[in-house]
This record gives sequence, C-alpha cells and structure tokens, in this order.
Amino acid sequence: MTIGMNSEFDVNQTMQSLDGTPPRWNRKEAEAIYGMPFNDLLFLAQTIHRQNFDRNRVQLSRLLNIKTGGCPEDCGYCSQSAHYETGVKASKLVDAKHVIDEAAKARDGGATRYCMGAAWRSPKERDMDVVVAMIEGVKALGMETCMTLGMLDLELAARLKQAGLDYYNHNIDTSERYYGEVISTRTFADRLETLGHVRAVGMKVCCGGIVGMGEEKTDRIDMLVTLANLPEPPESVPINMLIPIEGTPLAAADAIDPIDFVRIVALARVMMPKSFVRLSAGRTAMSDETQALCFFAGANSIFVGDTLLTAGNPGEDKDTLLFRRLGIEPMELATQ
Repeated sequence: MTIGMNSEFDVNQTMQSLDGTPPRWNRKEAEAIYGMPFNDLLFLAQTIHRQNFDRNRVQLSRLLNIKTGGCPEDCGYCSQSAHYETGVKASKLVDAKHVIDEAAKARDGGATRYCMGAAWRSPKERDMDVVVAMIEGVKALGMETCMTLGMLDLELAARLKQAGLDYYNHNIDTSERYYGEVISTRTFADRLETLGHVRAVGMKVCCGGIVGMGEEKTDRIDMLVTLANLPEPPESVPINMLIPIEGTPLAAADAIDPIDFVRIVALARVMMPKSFVRLSAGRTAMSDETQALCFFAGANSIFVGDTLLTAGNPGEDKDTLLFRRLGIEPMELATQ
C-alpha cells in the first residue's frame, strides 16, 4: 500500500514490521503518522484495523462503581477525589451479590466484558475477599472481567490473577512530561510499576489515558509512544475525552478539537494494531459523526449504560440506534 506524506518516515516499512515483533516507536515517527492528511491517516488506520479485527463489530463493556468517592489521590480530573468539592459522597464497598446481579443484567443486554472500579489509592486486605467474590461471580456468568482498584503490589496482583481476573485497568493518563500538572499524589513511575506487577502475574493490561486536560499535542502522542513501547502493548487501550467536573481543577479546561481526537484514536490503532481501542469517557459530548469517524479510525470497544462511574454516558437506546445507522453489530465473546 502506498500512502503519500511529507515525511522521512516510511509507513510501508512500519506496517510490515507490525506483522512480527512490535516495533519500538519514537515521537518523530508517531508525529509523522499523526500529521498525515486526514483521509490518508484514516485509510491507514482502517486498513490495519481490518487486518486484525472484524471491521463492523464493536465490543460492548459495562462499568460499575463498586466503591464511590473519598479517594485520597488528587487527580485533577476526578469527581471522586477527596481533595475537591464535587458533590460526590463517599460510600463503602458494595456487596458482591449486587455486583453479580448487575453483571447478569449487563450480559443479558449484550455486554461481554464487565469492568469494576473502586475509588482507592490501593486495595486493602480487608476488602479482598469481597473483591475476589465479585470476580468469581462475574466469571461464572461467562463474561470477561476487568477491575481498576488503584496501585497494586505483586502480592495483590497475584491474588487478583488467582481469582480469575482477566484484565486490570490502570491508566497512565497522559505523558510523563505533563503528568505532574494533573496529579501529585503518585508518580508516573508508580503507574508503570503497577503495570509491571500486572504483567508479571500473567494478567492482561487495560491502559490508556485522557485527552483534553490542557496538554499539548506532543503529550498525547508521547502517551501513546509510552504505551506502544511497553514490553507488551496493552491488550485494551481506553481513549478518554475529558469530562469537565465542576469543583475539580480541570473544570474549565478547553475541549479538544474533534478532529484531533479522531487523530489520536487512529494513531493508537496504527501503533497498537492488535489492541482493543476503547472509545471511553466523553462520548456524551461527541456527535454521532465524531463517533462514526472514531470507529472508522479503529475504535472497536465502548462502554454501554447511562453512567460511567459518576459521569454521564449515552444511553443504550442511543448506542443501538447509532450502531444500526452504521451497520455495526456487538462483538460476541467468542470473537474477542
């Protein structure tokens, strides 16, 4: 395939290297792809997507907040941080039966992956028996399981793996350069350490970031370079558009341009061709046309349901209508 572009970067060579060992990326290469003429970039991303996935199927996941608010971290985007007055009240960990019942409803509604999130810095031993029961119960429903519980040491990661957890989500959020502008209570290196523990015990990694937090274009690109250059790229890469939350430091952040957002989705697909690229938070602010472009750019996973943790999400009826208009069908578990 020949694609013209004003760069020394060889797209053809990169596409060939994707057939074997994942290539090592640098910013210059990633910027060259990101800056391609828009139609060429989408064509490249869609071509790579078709080589690795069914072009007209999208994975449906459901996310449940299993412990809300009171988090000691100061992530500048988060409504659940104890540092900010956002109106979100802290709650205790919900019981396992409630989670399993909700997962069954999600499965019956077409979701094949169930994601559970807790507003913790790190899980505490006193909560682990309930967490394990959640994992085992959701697995028994025939669903993939994913959790995001904060930082993990090797022992906690091993316990989650033993319980049967398929994916662990721990986003790096942004570039290493910009990270300190958003979060001060843990470091970029802390994030990578948790990802290393998850890999060490044999779990799959779900890791992406948030765009529209006031970062530069190069920060978005560097975030993807970091992910693609991990010893193994994440099997799932959520790309979140910031949802400004009143009371947080980023409440007044300028929205990212939709075309720039689609470019990041396309770049993620090119750089991590075998990963699920998840169109995550922020879909309520996206037009149907923007979402359609994201699917064409290689996004093939979304969260369904009316809420994502504490933020809004398009309702299932709206997603069903959009899928029908685009000829997209939900992905079945056996194809994942």
